[in-house]
Amino acid sequence: MLLAFTLVFAMSQAFRTVAAIVAPPLQQEFGLTPRQLGLFAGVFHFAFGGLQLFMGVGMDVWGARRTVLAAFPLAIVGAVLAASAQDFTVLLLAQVLIGVGCAPAFVACTLFIATRFEPARFASMSGAVLGLGSVGLLITGTPLAWLIEASSWRAGFLALAAASALAWVAVLWIVRDPPRADLHERPTPWGAMRGYGELIRLPQTWGILALAAVTYASFLSLRGLWLGPLMVDRHRFGLVASGHVALAVSLVGMFGPALFGRIDPGDATRRRWIIGFTLVIAGLFFAMAFTRSAVVDVGLSIVMSLVSGYIVLQYADVKAAYPAQMTGRAMAVFTMAMFLGVAVVQWFTGQVAGLAVASRQEPYAWVLASLALLLVAGAAAFKWLPAPAKDT
Repeated sequence: MLLAFTLVFAMSQAFRTVAAIVAPPLQQEFGLTPRQLGLFAGVFHFAFGGLQLFMGVGMDVWGARRTVLAAFPLAIVGAVLAASAQDFTVLLLAQVLIGVGCAPAFVACTLFIATRFEPARFASMSGAVLGLGSVGLLITGTPLAWLIEASSWRAGFLALAAASALAWVAVLWIVRDPPRADLHERPTPWGAMRGYGELIRLPQTWGILALAAVTYASFLSLRGLWLGPLMVDRHRFGLVASGHVALAVSLVGMFGPALFGRIDPGDATRRRWIIGFTLVIAGLFFAMAFTRSAVVDVGLSIVMSLVSGYIVLQYADVKAAYPAQMTGRAMAVFTMAMFLGVAVVQWFTGQVAGLAVASRQEPYAWVLASLALLLVAGAAAFKWLPAPAKDT
């Protein structure tokens, strides 16, 4: 059952990174500016992140299976709409539908793990799901680049729609809700929404959300938006060659979450690890910003993909920071912050790139340096804002 949910999560990973491969042909066909490209990538995450609270309510009230089955068809419809789009407005609408449809994907996985597995296995199982879900990133590497070059970017979206339909069928056939005797008392929708207020009032929430908004957002802004244009424009790679780089980054990234899930140091030192690895990633972004070497850019992107697996420790930190009865809501709020952060950061980096172009500067140095600064700011907030109580 967890594998079926993971298939849906893998497709959400593919949709959130497809912009890196379709960006060059979209720029050619629609004449998109860097700002429009950032908006195209970001609007998926605005929709995805903005619906997290409602998806969390849905899972509390109706269960993860029903919530995924009800929402995910919108991603399929959105992909078909994108494939038929004739202007930028329709592309944005398609991205909104895809984002809404994918919104429950990973929360369904984490909630399933939290309720069906022993607490000590949460980090390792979450890491395994993140690793397996990275198959979606592999799809938007070389395979999708080949398909787009042989056909068109529209065929790429149709292929993602077909694969998503198969994932939906897997959830329909395989996943079953637990027996009623094993379920906690279901809250009302209003009661579930009111519970989010209690979560936000806890002092440890703000540092957690501040860091959540920039860690995954920074990596995904590279892998899901700027990696393709960076390789094509800065280093004159072809589309398939850029796809090879994205494939390598994604393939190595599959092992990071599982690795960090297994070496999770535990509650006593986990937060120090999170801060340290956030600063390491910031340093890698700074190094990429000030180099013009293809070898360095490709190599550091691959290293960053592996090290970014430490983000799974943030999920373990969230689980440890709140009482068991708040786990579902805490995961939903954390995921909301993470993906709204992706949307804002991708939009923001589009603005940064636009300013760089207007100033006759190389845009990618500005983009990469801005991502590094955001990570430093997030780590500082996580460090200095209130931490969870020791007995939480």
